Amino acid sequence: MNRKFDLVAIGTGSAASVAASRCRAAGWQVAVVDSRPFGGTCALRGCDPKKVLVGAAEVTDWARRMQGKGVDGGQLKIDWPELMQFKRTFTEPVPAKREAGLAKAGIAAFHGRARFLGPSTLQVGEDVLEGRFVLIATGQKPADLKIPGTEYLTDSEQFLELEQLPRRIVFIGGGYIAFEFAHIALRAGAQVTIVHRGARPLPLFDPGLVAQLVKQTRELGADIQLGNEAIGIEKRDGGLTVRTSTSGEQLTFEADLVVHAAGRVPEIDDLNLEAAGVEWNKRGIKVNGFLQSVSNPAVYAAGDAVASGGPPLTPVAAYDGMMVAANLLKGNHQEPNYLGIPTVVFTIPSLASVGLSEGKAREQGLKFRVKHEMTSGWYQSRRVAEAYSGYKVLVEEESDLILGAHLLGSGAEEVINLFAVAMRSGMRASDLKHMLFAYPTHGSDVPYML
Repeated sequence: MNRKFDLVAIGTGSAASVAASRCRAAGWQVAVVDSRPFGGTCALRGCDPKKVLVGAAEVTDWARRMQGKGVDGGQLKIDWPELMQFKRTFTEPVPAKREAGLAKAGIAAFHGRARFLGPSTLQVGEDVLEGRFVLIATGQKPADLKIPGTEYLTDSEQFLELEQLPRRIVFIGGGYIAFEFAHIALRAGAQVTIVHRGARPLPLFDPGLVAQLVKQTRELGADIQLGNEAIGIEKRDGGLTVRTSTSGEQLTFEADLVVHAAGRVPEIDDLNLEAAGVEWNKRGIKVNGFLQSVSNPAVYAAGDAVASGGPPLTPVAAYDGMMVAANLLKGNHQEPNYLGIPTVVFTIPSLASVGLSEGKAREQGLKFRVKHEMTSGWYQSRRVAEAYSGYKVLVEEESDLILGAHLLGSGAEEVINLFAVAMRSGMRASDLKHMLFAYPTHGSDVPYML
C-alpha cells in the first residue's frame, strides 16, 4: 500500500519521538517506522534498565563499605533473577505505552526495517511511504569487531536480559559499557576481565580520574588488561576462550560470557541511502548546521545517526529532535548548541565530565587555571567510606568562565549538572563559587572546587 505523509521518522527513540510529536501537534501527517519494539535504546536496552541494575549494585557496595562503621551488611547480596524481574517492570510496558501514545496523537506506526526507494520514499514490508520529509533517527548498534568468533559475543542488549549472571565474564573494550557492566557484575559476584587495546580506557574522560577508577576497579577484583587487543573468540569445553595480542605476545582468557563493549556505530548501513542520494560515512549522516542532509534537502538526521553532531547521549537526541521539528515547521533557522553537555559513566563511584579536558583546552591555546584534588579525605567521601573521589575544574583566566569540570565520586552524576548549567548560561566561576548551597550536600562542595 502507498501512503503519503508530511514527515516519516525512522526510529522511535528520543529524537524521532520528539520530532514526530511536535510536527503532528502542528497538524502534519506523520508516520514512524521501527524494526524493533517501540521505545528506543535508552528506555528499552540502554540507560534506564542499566541504571536499575546500577542501583542494586550501589546498595550492596554502600553496605560493604560501611562494614565496621556502624552497619552490618551480613549476607547482603544481589539476587540476579529477582533483579532482572524488577528491571522488566520498567522496560516491558514501554512498547505498548509508546504505541498507544502514537495512536492517540494520530501518528501512523509501521513495524519493519525501512529502505529508501528514492529521495523521500521508503519501503517498509509491503508498504511504500512517501514523505515530504524524512528524519533518520535510528540510533546505534555494536561495531563489527572484524575478528573470528564474533558470533559468540553477547551485546549490551543481551546482557540486560540475562536470566542468570555467568561466573566468568570478559568484556572486550574499555568504554562506558565495559566499566558500567563490570561494576554491576563485580558486585553481583562475577569474575571480571576487561580487555582494552588502548593504553588508557575511557579516553574521553580526565586521565587522572580514570586512573583512580581503574585502580579502584582492580581492587574490586577485576583483571584490567590495557594495551591488549582481542584477536579471536573460540568455543571449547562448554566455555569460551578469548585470544588477545599484546606487545607481540598472545594471551588467552577463559570465560562463560564474552561481552561486546568495543564501541557502537550508527545503524544506517542497510537503509539504502544511495537510492536517496544521502551522503554518509561510518560516523553517520552528513548534515549541515540545521541537521539537514548536505546532499538531499528532504532528509534530516538526529541523535546518534548524525556524523558531526553532539555526543551520543539521550538528552542530545531529544534536543536534536526539537531542533529538527523547529526547522521543519518554520524553515531552517535553528542550529543546535552542544556547549556544556554533561556525560556520566555510571560506575560505583560515578565518573562525570562536562566541557573541555585539560588537553583539549591547551590544544586550543586557551589561558586557564586548573584546580584539582583527590577528595577521599573530604567529609562527603569519608561519611560513606569512599576511598576514591576527586575533581578537576578548568576556568578561563580572562573571562572567569568554566571551560570544563571532571568529577569522580558518589553524587558526581548530579553535581556535574551544576557545572553544566553554569557553562550553558554563561555564569562566571566566581558567581557559582559564591552560591549558598544546602549543607551538608555534594553540591555544597562545589565552591571548594573553584
